[in-house]
Amino acid sequence: MNILIIHAHPEPQSFCTALKNTAIEELQKQGHQIEVSDLYAMNFNPVASAADFAERGNADYLNYALEQRHACQQKVLAHDIQTEVEKVQKADLLILNFPMYWMSMPALLKGWIDRVFVSGIFYGGKRFYNHGGMTGKKAMLSFTLGGRDHMFGEGAIHGSMDNILIPIQRGTLAYVGYDVLPPFIAYHVPYISQEAREQILLDYRQHLHNIENLPAIVFPTLEQFDDKLYPLKNA
Repeated sequence: MNILIIHAHPEPQSFCTALKNTAIEELQKQGHQIEVSDLYAMNFNPVASAADFAERGNADYLNYALEQRHACQQKVLAHDIQTEVEKVQKADLLILNFPMYWMSMPALLKGWIDRVFVSGIFYGGKRFYNHGGMTGKKAMLSFTLGGRDHMFGEGAIHGSMDNILIPIQRGTLAYVGYDVLPPFIAYHVPYISQEAREQILLDYRQHLHNIENLPAIVFPTLEQFDDKLYPLKNA
């Protein structure tokens, strides 16, 4: 497989970076082709703005999603966006590797998604969920956080991790068509021993070892809601 890792951590010595490096080593050992976008090292611009388009469909009013569609059609996306779009399109598997901040991803990674998951390629019209632009491709989260694993779950203080990840796994990755693989989560990493960290890296290798056969998380399909979404179609 062609695999793209989007890495979003500012510290090269971080455990999050160790996860990224472990993934590269393990996946290359399996014969996969790996590409990495290290967003901090690239000084990637996360701010969506009118500057993302070399020309505008509507010069008087900025509707960002509509301008994305126009820019795709006219091939006038900013160079940094176009480069990342092409990396994603090439990849069979996308891995987002990041530290969890405030129950979500860092702003830099969110900005990468805002600018790179462009309307007209990734989604738009009826192009979403199992009809999204990335249908047939896979995606997975790999992230670190400070909380302990027992703090997450039904009845736990932070609630279910599945619910916390809905905006990313369902509202973003599944929305644009990806088959979303189970995430790899490294809990409590700022506070654990070196031995415990090494065990997490071993666990991550095991998680990646059979990645081509990992069952995807099940989300609803567009067809399950077709009559409600488009009630006039069968009228």
